Amino acid sequence: MPQTYSISDLAKEFDLTTRAMRFYEDMGLLQPERSGPGGRSRVYSGRDRARLKLTLRAKRLGLSLTEAKDIIDMYDSPRDTAAQLEKFLQVLSSHQQQLEAQMTDLQANMDELKVHQREAKSLLAKAQRKAGTPA
Repeated sequence: MPQTYSISDLAKEFDLTTRAMRFYEDMGLLQPERSGPGGRSRVYSGRDRARLKLTLRAKRLGLSLTEAKDIIDMYDSPRDTAAQLEKFLQVLSSHQQQLEAQMTDLQANMDELKVHQREAKSLLAKAQRKAGTPA
């Protein structure tokens, strides 16, 4: 019998809230079976666990949940693997360009911040000398 997991098992393993797990289910990333009275209990399969792991990896890479779902769904379908990999590479390339642009912006902000820090330190030193307090 294949291993199954409860919502709390996976939430604990991946350090998530059960609310986040239900959100991923609502997004179509997870598809647990239902059991118990009125189908209130969720039973996750090894496939769901793997999809959750891939979702979190995509999220760490900065991909949106929609992008993550599109990529993960490609691997569930019996379509051409080359086309799936090309799509995955396109998404990664696009995201890489976004991150590189953000890094450029951040570096410019850091450079400007350092200029202001130097100016403020210089002004403070002058003010302290003028007031007769040691710098």
